[in-house]
Amino acid sequence: MKTIKEISILVGVAIVAAFAVNYLSPAGIALVGQWDTAEGVITANEKNDMVLNDLEIGDVSLAKRLYDSQKFLFVDARSRDDYDEGHIKGAVSLPVGQFDEKIEAFLEQYPPEKAIVTYCSGRTCEDSHKLAQLLLAFGYTEINVFIDGFPGWEAEGYPIE
Repeated sequence: MKTIKEISILVGVAIVAAFAVNYLSPAGIALVGQWDTAEGVITANEKNDMVLNDLEIGDVSLAKRLYDSQKFLFVDARSRDDYDEGHIKGAVSLPVGQFDEKIEAFLEQYPPEKAIVTYCSGRTCEDSHKLAQLLLAFGYTEINVFIDGFPGWEAEGYPIE
């Protein structure tokens, strides 16, 4: 009986210590995430990640209106392979995983004043949000994130390549 009590105390102290370290760590794991796709992109972001909910386009028809205005550049954050398999017609590929390699060429072709809509593989993909953050850091000011991404666009029968 004494051994069980000691083990219980030891486990309890370890759990409390683990939560304390996680809470105090700047790279700690968020204990509460956003898991409802109806609310936007699902995420378990680190505590210090910037939230871009105010930049999100959650309506496919609104994304289409922006596309039709021809004032917005649609930028695909997915891998080049995914882009090559299909993308929004006229969209530019800027894979978030290759951002550092490709940003200089992107900046030369598209100035920071250009209005941009980033997208990826839908509400289970955070790449469009990450790309939007990176572009904001490089001085782009008019950025939107199309959270339904390529699958939502394709499901509506909108133009693809």
